[in-house]
Amino acid sequence: MTEFGICNLSIVPIRSEATDRSEILSQLLFGDCLEVLEKTEKWIRIRTCYDQYEGWIDRKQYVGIDENDLKQYKESLTLNFDIAHRIKKLSTGEVIYLASGSSIPDNILDRTFSINEERYSFIEKPVFCGATKFPSAVGPLATLFLHAPYLWGGRTLFGIDCSGFTQIVYKMLGIQISRDAWQQAEQGLVVNFLQEVKPGDLAFFDNDEGRIVHVGIMLDENNIIHASGRVKIDPIDDQGIYSLDLKKHTHKLRIIKRYTI
Repeated sequence: MTEFGICNLSIVPIRSEATDRSEILSQLLFGDCLEVLEKTEKWIRIRTCYDQYEGWIDRKQYVGIDENDLKQYKESLTLNFDIAHRIKKLSTGEVIYLASGSSIPDNILDRTFSINEERYSFIEKPVFCGATKFPSAVGPLATLFLHAPYLWGGRTLFGIDCSGFTQIVYKMLGIQISRDAWQQAEQGLVVNFLQEVKPGDLAFFDNDEGRIVHVGIMLDENNIIHASGRVKIDPIDDQGIYSLDLKKHTHKLRIIKRYTI
């Protein structure tokens, strides 16, 4: 019988192997649902419901949910941008700080919601992402992440990688894309020329072996926002990204994709 769960902590690392010393591949944010694939005494191997990403998490860092409740938890609300959203675990009074892009089950009423029998309440009035015009909203939202430090596997303002950045910005705008840059490059429609770019198009960059290794969000045909050392804005031309920090081209342009019409 398939088992499911939900992340009930702020941020949980998804690791490549069942050990605290292994590489962090990605992160679960509060409210992310998962499928349990395998168990050991301390670890479980999971597949995320949002983007089907697989890896290992500590068995103490999630709670199980009934398959019948999975649909409700998956039909969630996404927290809008803020430094941290505070909720209180009502059974203990503990305060949990949630990152932007976290998911809240769509059973919220008067700031209070539940996961299984546990109830939580927002300390301040929550602001959720809603319907918005993508081209006009993507730039202002993406720039709110400026100067967030680069972190391999990260998905939050306090540490984020290039594809985690593009994925979480898109999630907050209601568009679901895959987790890794090479996976994102397989989605969407090709934009043939920089001159045809629209705000929010994703630009992908490859290495000498032709592997997609980087992605960023186009602000216009001449500028890109991306996570490289930190989230920053750099010029882009047909060769690729020109780093204002290093005063040279650093990423070779491979392809541009569009995910909205």
